[in-house]
Amino acid sequence: MKRNEHPEQIQPNNPLHGIKLKDVLTYLVKFYGWQKLGELISINCFTSNPSISSSLKFLRKTPWARDKVEKLYLDSIPNFKNK
Repeated sequence: MKRNEHPEQIQPNNPLHGIKLKDVLTYLVKFYGWQKLGELISINCFTSNPSISSSLKFLRKTPWARDKVEKLYLDSIPNFKNK
């Protein structure tokens, strides 16, 4: 990013811009619960002794899993379903 550029200029069409991964995960856990989340996205951090902390560590290191979580989040929010 160049010094004079604002973050809004870099990702103007990203619906997740400005939303923290922790907020996304917290929403999904409250909306689905750990069990259903583990069924929808089959990764160990959701199925074996799940926690926000351990899941965040894994998702930050694993782009394919983070993509799945972000897609599920967008599909779960009514405003984004038809976009």
